[in-house]
Amino acid sequence: MNILENISLKTFNTFGIDKTARFFVSVKSIEELKEALEWAKSQKVNPLILGGGSNILLTQNQDTLVIKIELEGIKVVQEDDDFYFVETGSGVNWHQFVLTAIENNWAGIENLSLIPGTVGASPMQNIGAYGVEIKDVFSSLKALNKETLEIEAFNAEQCQFGYRESVFKHELKGKYVICSVIFRLRKEPVFHTEYGAILETLEASGISELSLKAISDAVIQIRQSKLPDPKEIGNSGSFFKNPTIPTEQYELLKNQYTSIPGYPNIEGTKVPAAWLIEQCGWKGKRFGEIGVHAKQPLVLVNYGDGDGNEIKNLATKIQQSVFDKFGISIHPEVNFL
Repeated sequence: MNILENISLKTFNTFGIDKTARFFVSVKSIEELKEALEWAKSQKVNPLILGGGSNILLTQNQDTLVIKIELEGIKVVQEDDDFYFVETGSGVNWHQFVLTAIENNWAGIENLSLIPGTVGASPMQNIGAYGVEIKDVFSSLKALNKETLEIEAFNAEQCQFGYRESVFKHELKGKYVICSVIFRLRKEPVFHTEYGAILETLEASGISELSLKAISDAVIQIRQSKLPDPKEIGNSGSFFKNPTIPTEQYELLKNQYTSIPGYPNIEGTKVPAAWLIEQCGWKGKRFGEIGVHAKQPLVLVNYGDGDGNEIKNLATKIQQSVFDKFGISIHPEVNFL
């Protein structure tokens, strides 16, 4: 195990924020992970576990050991008449896993194409897009207990999945390191084309016969048309979650703002945060090296040398303006560190 000191984290977070890790190590096996955690305990520091760095905003230097998870591997561990059960290392790039699934005709995650980050973050965030969430394809996961250094298994119920939520963001936050995830992927696909512009994009491309690759390609085309590539402009994808408000509140707002979109769910009515932010005039605004993306107001961006605290302050101003105008609270998807 090679522990490095005073390492820039700029290339390890998709915002491209230049903060420093006091100590840094990459781990490629569970044994290396255990060794790193034991070292951190001996130094009396609480380690920061880092995956793809796509859902964090660095606001300060990390005066601790940063452990970069690089646990690889994709394999079918079980199958029945309807499903393949595919175990995937938490360090595997999420989009590469989606492409591997498509190549092998494992169906269920094609709508989640081009989402940044690693497999390990997918159940933690219950990532989702275009009508599909991780909870829909999740079987179980294995996680290392940071205190006991024992591997424990979690099923879907134990993960307590919610909208961009899981138990690992709340009661068990910071207590476990996800090592692998077992996905339940269909042998016969059930296509989801009713969300977003998937159907329109397929028709525009002349696609009449649905396939896993066709849907994945359509999702990629849509995402690339709306969202900036982190390799070109620093960002973490969607910065805010879409709020769900009481239906009564939505109806009152509808009387005042007739174009306000709303999508009923079991908790009330979900309102797109992007619409709220755009109505408050933030879309395309730039403030020095940071700003709000010109095509997608849900995305905050770092144009080069922006600071995490500047982005945090911008987010706070956006939240306040949305609340002042609509009486709706919007909350970040991103974790501030």
